[in-house]
Amino acid sequence: MRQNTALRALNAQAEQGRAVFARRDLDRLFRADGARAREAGIARLVAAGWLVQAVRGVYVYPPGLPRDGYTLERIARTLRRGEYSYVSLESALSEWGAISQAPLGHLTVMTTGRRGMFRTDWGTIEFTHTARAVADILASTVRDAHRPLRLATPEAAWRDLKRVGRNRELVDVEALEAIVREHREASDGARATG
Repeated sequence: MRQNTALRALNAQAEQGRAVFARRDLDRLFRADGARAREAGIARLVAAGWLVQAVRGVYVYPPGLPRDGYTLERIARTLRRGEYSYVSLESALSEWGAISQAPLGHLTVMTTGRRGMFRTDWGTIEFTHTARAVADILASTVRDAHRPLRLATPEAAWRDLKRVGRNRELVDVEALEAIVREHREASDGARATG
């Protein structure tokens, strides 16, 4: 695999919004090459800094990354592809404003897949398993078209935090109650007009 050809293929993927790849994605992307050539080509791209191995089996093409702050979510989505995953626990509660100390460089994700912790150059991803039904997950999360993962509602993030036995000390419960009320009112208003 020639580096120029590989970079053209990676740039084409970046133009479509993809800069995080599972190893099998790269195998498909460079399938015209034989297995040995593909392996050597990917190793050369990593050595040259064009690809960064985020964790085992997941690669990032840094020039193609959007500058939107969601790289960790993209890596998490790739790690748990085929599972339902959503930002919850401390990360979600911080986004909603119920925790004043934002967990910088640490993303907490609930997933129907395996639990695990992954350290990357972009921060740490912590997966916690949930056995919730898909319908419940969809009902207790919100979707933002500009981000890779769904976000737990404030009620769901608090429920998840309590259920998995995490430290509740950082949560401002009074602020959380006000946020939950506002979120419910906004949701009810949106349903009434929709």
